[in-house]
Amino acid sequence: MVFLKSENAFFIGFRTDIDQNQVFPSPTHSEESLFWDKWVSGEYWKRHNLPVQIAQEKMLKKVDKIRQKYRLSTPQSLPWITVRDALSGLPDCDHEDAKNYNQHVFKGGAKIYPGHTGSYIDEPSKVLKAGSHGVPGGENMIRFEDGSVRYYTVRESARIQAFPDDFSFEGSWG
Repeated sequence: MVFLKSENAFFIGFRTDIDQNQVFPSPTHSEESLFWDKWVSGEYWKRHNLPVQIAQEKMLKKVDKIRQKYRLSTPQSLPWITVRDALSGLPDCDHEDAKNYNQHVFKGGAKIYPGHTGSYIDEPSKVLKAGSHGVPGGENMIRFEDGSVRYYTVRESARIQAFPDDFSFEGSWG
């Protein structure tokens, strides 16, 4: 049995002598709900105290499809968590209050290059990469609305992975 989700593949195998039927739980979050919150209801922007954005022309067909699918009511699932959602309430790493958060320290040198573009702030984060041979880090960046990028701090990386703020990591940043 293979279950595909985005670019990830999960393989679940059972020995032939075990009578097992795998039942996957129903999804709790969806891309449709995030899209709805952003471009139909505007709740995403309100939640983050940002000006409500209006769907651009290229999105109007998708908005209409979602409106028809849900008959002008909100999807039943929760929206996918974006980078902005995960980092909500955490001061920017160059703010004076950043020192009050464990391992929330700016690391310079982030840049975009082919194949490594960072995670847009208003989309779910890409998978964080780690390695012993100096992973380039291009995917471990936050990409802001103006196109600027910077590396995630250790605390931001922890938040994206749902670690509590008091969790402390040992070892070097790399």
